[in-house]
Parts: sequence; structure tokens; C-alpha cells
Amino acid sequence: MRTYKLTYFNIVGLGGPIRFLLSYGGVEFEDIRIERSNWPEAKPKTPFGQVPTLEIDGKVYYQTLPICRYLAKQFNLLGKSDLDALEIDAAANTVHDLRKMVSLYFFEQDSAEKAKKKETLVTTTLPFYLKRLDDTVKKNGGYFHGGELSYADLFFAAVQHNIKGFMKNDVFEDYPNLKQLIDNVHALPRIAAWLAKSPKTDY
Repeated sequence: MRTYKLTYFNIVGLGGPIRFLLSYGGVEFEDIRIERSNWPEAKPKTPFGQVPTLEIDGKVYYQTLPICRYLAKQFNLLGKSDLDALEIDAAANTVHDLRKMVSLYFFEQDSAEKAKKKETLVTTTLPFYLKRLDDTVKKNGGYFHGGELSYADLFFAAVQHNIKGFMKNDVFEDYPNLKQLIDNVHALPRIAAWLAKSPKTDY
């Protein structure tokens, strides 16, 4: 039996999708959470000064999306063909891009620049992305691809908490297909069990 150790901050962030995938797959994993105050000490011990990392059988792997894709393949969440996988990867990468843009706003230190970034997000970026993501889910029968669950769905349902927390607002309120997808993923028995026991964080 493989052993898994996930290392990330004590937030949902980019660790959330990996936690969701491991939970969905029904595997036990060690959920190591670094406090921000301990990050300067922990950072040099990571491959490229970033988390999350996932240790599998004693070897450390890094980068969120490749880790998610690996786990998706193990748990049959990558479609039935290479073209399915291409579309699923594209959806997950798009959500990852959106989360990154929101995070750049949230962590901006200059107040004037932060106000500009928020204005762009609220008036342009979020409506552009969320309308297209919502339409994609509607077109695909409630999922991001092919009328069935994929890792893109789990990825989105995890990081949406991060996006809402950074924006301090439920930016998905006007997008019913995305909201339903979040509810459906959160209702999956193993995901629901994970959510019930995992620490509650703002983002």
C-alpha cells in the first residue's frame, strides 16, 4: 500500500484539490499543514521553495496540477481517451489561472494597485471566466467534461472556497451551474466525510 504525505499551508488554497482527490480515492494520507510563521524554515526544504508537495512512498513530488493529474489517472478521473484528458486538463488549468489572478489581487501590498486589480476582477475577469465556465458545465450535463465526474470538477469545487475567501464574496452566486457542481462534488460521500473532519479556514 502506498503512503502519502501532503504538505501545504493551513488553508484550502492549492492543497485543497489534492486533499479532495486523495479523499475521493479512499486512500489514507498525512495532511501536514505549515503555519505561515514556520514557512521561512520549511521553504528551503522544498524542491523549488513552493508548496504543495506530495510525498509518495518517501519521494517528494511537486506542482499542483501534475500531482492532481497523476491522482486523477489513479482514480479514473481523466476521461476515457487522450482527447478527453486534453479537455479535462484545459478546464482544470483554466480554473487554476483564474485562482492565480484572484490571488495576485489578494496578496498585493500596494493599496492603489490592489484597488485597480479588484476593479478589473469584478468588472472584467470574473464575469468573463465564470460565464464561460458556467456555460461549459451546463453544456456537459453538470460537469466540466463528458457528462461525468473528472478531476477538473474536484479541482474547481476545492479552489472555489479559496476564490470566495480572497474576494470576501460569493462570486458564484449568479452562476447556477457552477453552484450546483460545487454542491454535487461536496455531497460525494468521501468528499463530504473529508469536509466534515478537515479544519475550517477562511480561504
